[in-house]
Amino acid sequence: MESILIILLRFSIVFIFAILFGLERQRSHKPLGFGAFIFVSIGACALSLTAIDLVPENPLPLLGAIVSGIGFLGAGALIKSNDKLFGVTTAAGIWGFAIIGIMIGAGEYLIGALIYVAAWAVIFIDRHLEKKGIGSYQRKIVITTNKIIQEKELRNDLLIITQNFKLMEVDVDKKENKMVLIYLVEGSKDNINKLPKLLFDKEWFSSCKIE
Repeated sequence: MESILIILLRFSIVFIFAILFGLERQRSHKPLGFGAFIFVSIGACALSLTAIDLVPENPLPLLGAIVSGIGFLGAGALIKSNDKLFGVTTAAGIWGFAIIGIMIGAGEYLIGALIYVAAWAVIFIDRHLEKKGIGSYQRKIVITTNKIIQEKELRNDLLIITQNFKLMEVDVDKKENKMVLIYLVEGSKDNINKLPKLLFDKEWFSSCKIE
């Protein structure tokens, strides 16, 4: 078994990597936040250490099982709408952090660090493309009305900014005479940010929150 200091070092590296990256994902309102990244990476690190200790001559089968198992968790971050998948980057990220945990647990610090740097590079490039309006991204939009309306009224307004959106939840409050509608919307950042202004003059409009 590895010495206690080496085990603590490897766990500390994985924990710091995961919490920094996971907090960024949580601030961006992604399906999986910092908790998921931490648990996956330190769990993979622990299993990597255990596999190497139990089967030092051939730990690969046990390590391979870790990678396969994480795939199911990543699949849970995927959302399908209008024949498109949302959350692919997050799903791939959680899988990548399992690999980082395995690499650090196995003592492959350089490989683990290179994967970590690459993950941050992807996030920064993706954020830059969003600001430039290149490609599309998705946001959850919470719209509150001051009276009960037909959902198609709001749908017509959404069609002005994008063709790709999905109604996720509707909460109708008859007593307060209001509705809360939650949509998952895909489109350019500029178009999505135009929605509050587009809705502002509607007589039924109360508030709009883009997450």
